[in-house]
Amino acid sequence: MVDEVTASDAQSQSASPEREGEAAADYLEGLLDIIDADGDIDIDMEGERTQVSVIEVNEGDLGLLVGPEGDVLAALQDLTRLAASQETGERSRLMVDIAGHRAKQKEALQKAAEAAVAEAQRTAAPVSMSPMNAFERKVVHDVVAEAGLVSESEGEDPDRRVVIRTS
Repeated sequence: MVDEVTASDAQSQSASPEREGEAAADYLEGLLDIIDADGDIDIDMEGERTQVSVIEVNEGDLGLLVGPEGDVLAALQDLTRLAASQETGERSRLMVDIAGHRAKQKEALQKAAEAAVAEAQRTAAPVSMSPMNAFERKVVHDVVAEAGLVSESEGEDPDRRVVIRTS
């Protein structure tokens, strides 16, 4: 059987990330209004994933939306994904960043992964990293793959971790 893709199908598929981003932005704008905080919303694509960032306008306005360990941000991302899914009728995998928290977190994770890669190369022994959420593990797996090593996630949440091997 051959799948036919019509022009309208292609248009709806390409419009989906845009609709997803707009739905997420609407949800986040409503939330900012409720808590009386100012933030500029930026919608971008990172690979095939919609990235929605709330950029802080007034220092300290958005810390409440990140939380002490980023837990509030993780919950907010889940709620934003639900809002986008409800609007588009499709499962959402969008990423939400508040006040650059995820960008800073990603940079720190990349450095930690690079150090773990160097240790694995130096010792030729498996290197086990500390437990991480799915976002954090993905960042580490990407760094490891770029270095030409092998990584896998082991364990069960919340203790799931990345183990790096030379082969």
